[in-house]
Amino acid sequence: MGRFVYAMQVSLDLRIEQVPGDNGAGEWLRLDEELHRAANALTRELALMVHGRVYYEVMEEFWPRSGQDTTLPDFMREYGEIWTAKPKVLVSRTRRSADHNTRIIGGDDAIEQLAALRAGTDGAISVGGAALATQLLKVGLLDELLLFTHPAILGFGRPLFDDYDLPIDLDLLEQRSFRQGVTMHRYAVLDAKEAGSC
Repeated sequence: MGRFVYAMQVSLDLRIEQVPGDNGAGEWLRLDEELHRAANALTRELALMVHGRVYYEVMEEFWPRSGQDTTLPDFMREYGEIWTAKPKVLVSRTRRSADHNTRIIGGDDAIEQLAALRAGTDGAISVGGAALATQLLKVGLLDELLLFTHPAILGFGRPLFDDYDLPIDLDLLEQRSFRQGVTMHRYAVLDAKEAGSC
């Protein structure tokens, strides 16, 4: 059985965007070479990536071209190559096509399709997008959180989860500190369901 892992860059007050369109490029983020290389290694180990539409469209706008962009540092070009080659699932009701090793699922049974995908996959499946992660959390399919917490308090902006108001117990599995003051925490979601129990 696979594990759905919601990986995200967050502020200390668990915001992922300060303003709409931030798209992972806010000035509050401290994305240096050390952190990027760690993300490259984690992404390389994934069995699969699952993205919501908005998250996917942000990624597809930049990363497929970055692999050949010689103005970028090598660790960014490397991530572009990893992202483009990695098998991906786009969860969308509106998209009909996608490139870059991506298949689309959608419709009223999207959560059931994701549950089957999780049951039939070995290894970690990254989840990209707050709306998608919130839906998976609500039905007990989100297995882990992988949070890269930046030393900033934003005070407003997009939260890590959308409209989720129930307590969730977590178990700390791993933590790591980076030079720029960023800390990584990996948590197990203790209420996640076993495959086939949805």
